Amino acid sequence: MKPFVPKVVAIQDLSCFGRCSLTTIIPVLSCMGVQVCPLPTALFSTHLGGFGQPAFYDFTNHMPIFSQHWKREDVIFDCIYSGFLASEEQIALVCHLIDEFSQNTPLVVVDPVMGDGGKLYSTYTPYMQEQMKVLVKKADIITPNYTEACFLLGEPYQTEHYDMEKMKEWLVRLADLGPSIVVMTGIIVDQKKVINLGYDQQTGSFWEVSKDYIMAQYPGTGDIFASVLTGSLMKGKDLYTAMELASDFVALAIKATFDACTPKREGVLLESVLPWLCRKVDNEG
Repeated sequence: MKPFVPKVVAIQDLSCFGRCSLTTIIPVLSCMGVQVCPLPTALFSTHLGGFGQPAFYDFTNHMPIFSQHWKREDVIFDCIYSGFLASEEQIALVCHLIDEFSQNTPLVVVDPVMGDGGKLYSTYTPYMQEQMKVLVKKADIITPNYTEACFLLGEPYQTEHYDMEKMKEWLVRLADLGPSIVVMTGIIVDQKKVINLGYDQQTGSFWEVSKDYIMAQYPGTGDIFASVLTGSLMKGKDLYTAMELASDFVALAIKATFDACTPKREGVLLESVLPWLCRKVDNEG
């Protein structure tokens, strides 16, 4: 019997330098036994943090041409996974693609990439912020960081005194926007712990995974977390197991990179830690 290799269409930008978005998503999911079919939203010379003004190519006009060709060829995806979207029009395009490829009810994962550190990314507009709620409504799973959760809910951003019970209330409110599973990432507590908090609306269960906080931030860690989470769920793992593996791998990548003292803007040393993930996936079957 031929092994089943699930297919995921990854709707993300391609930042050619800096280890984030598709340059991390493709190797991570491939390592987990998932075929990645990239649909670029934009092409950047580098990511948007720490490199000045990158060279940029907007892929908006090409996205429907690619998806239409897939449709003509009867391509079937097991998962639709979206991340950074470069324009207002792209949100509508992704919503349409989800509808077009819904015949086999693929898992729909939306990483609502909008900002970090309490601020929207420079490419984001208030209208895009509101339209992201339309896309979130179509998702089965969303993986906002704390900043993005604030924007989706219209809550003020704060840097301390997190109330975990309040965060759980936020997860319930985020699920009420449409997705059945919500995982909020990067909740930093007292500069000592970073917590990833999950909620399954169908069971009413909450899951919490905490790791020691290292005072360094690297681009692409959110992409890595969402990709490991997605790959684990596609392989039939439960939510807590998927969150734990994603948290462990991101923590390992951050520690290895911090210890190596490499430039933060270049992202985590993914190449050094991918073998650990491959072994972990092989051992767990």
